[in-house]
Amino acid sequence: MPTVKLIAESGATKAEWCLISKGRKKKVMTQGISPYFFNEEKIISLLENELFPLVPGAARAEQVFYYGTGMRNPDNVKMVKRAFQRVFTQSKTEINDDMLAAARALNGHQKGLACNLGTGSFCSYYNGKKIARQTPGIGYVLGDEGSGAYLGRKVLQYFMYNTFDDELRYKFDLKYHTSPVEVLENVYRKPLANRYLASFTLFLAENRGHYMIENIIEDGLNDFFFLHLCKYREVWTTPVSFIGSVAFGFKDVLQQLCASYEFKLGKVMKSPMEGLIDYHR
Repeated sequence: MPTVKLIAESGATKAEWCLISKGRKKKVMTQGISPYFFNEEKIISLLENELFPLVPGAARAEQVFYYGTGMRNPDNVKMVKRAFQRVFTQSKTEINDDMLAAARALNGHQKGLACNLGTGSFCSYYNGKKIARQTPGIGYVLGDEGSGAYLGRKVLQYFMYNTFDDELRYKFDLKYHTSPVEVLENVYRKPLANRYLASFTLFLAENRGHYMIENIIEDGLNDFFFLHLCKYREVWTTPVSFIGSVAFGFKDVLQQLCASYEFKLGKVMKSPMEGLIDYHR
């Protein structure tokens, strides 16, 4: 009989699960598993109270492939694996990070550059089997070029410095009804400032065609190309693929930048699940 497989791709806020059994796929969403806010008991509670009621057969999966945020920390991997082994007692469990999820989803078993442009950003070279090289993740304060947080920060700079022309300033005020004091409060005093910043990429998507908007998008993505992709010698010989909401939403700009840098653009995907299903099929 075909093996029953459970694939999970989790961020800090939400997780997507897919059970593959007898050629059929069952996909559901639960809250995400953040190893910095969850312990073993909380992970087990999530599986038993959120996942299993939606997918009863998940508990009997023979293979479990979990890709999650925070899994570049070995201690987090051990903690998540212990929790999974207490629940999936008959399963072979594999715990990996979100960077490998992107690489496998985008490239399968082929070589290539795998880039994530979502709330944050990262870039890695995948040799068809594993991550062979990666750029350091230094977070939204110092890095995350090309990400939602990076682009959103630029939108807020234009607002705070009164750089928008009258048309864009009117649209911004109409949409957000915010003030400089409120912006500073959200960025410097409230938690999850990166998500707050990233939320302003929607303003960019809704106002495409205006030269200021196009400049913000192109400059932000170009910073990612220059500071990350250009440091990989493999970029000249293997395709560059992207995953994430920002990459998917601004695919046309990625195409233009790849053409100008003479890079070969590979796949552009919004999320990794379908690619992971193909990889583990």
